[in-house]
Amino acid sequence: MHITPPAEDGFVATARRMLRTLGEVATNRLELFLLELKEERLRLLAVLLRVVVAVLCAAMTLVLLTLTLVVIFWEEHRVLILVLLTLGYAAGAIGALWSLRNRLQHWRAFSATLDQLKKDCACFKNLD
Repeated sequence: MHITPPAEDGFVATARRMLRTLGEVATNRLELFLLELKEERLRLLAVLLRVVVAVLCAAMTLVLLTLTLVVIFWEEHRVLILVLLTLGYAAGAIGALWSLRNRLQHWRAFSATLDQLKKDCACFKNLD
């Protein structure tokens, strides 16, 4: 004798489909987040490497420039040159810190994930 399974009623089948869809959406969003996390990590590493190289090269340039100018003006204006160079270096440092502060204030990590989650929330609000 062949026993056929009872047909699922509409509510249970709908609930299962909704849970399956919700699980797929959550998995998709998690995969997007992890991908963006990997991209942000690589981007941050590349930026840090460039910063280290730039700082080392700039420091060596400034040291050699300072020594060159002091040697050139050793007899007449060594103190004036040292003061002007110090002020110039301080202005450069302040400008770089200001630029870094602005960049960090406008940094939007995981923007694609956040945008997609906002779209998901809007979609669920429209269902109500």
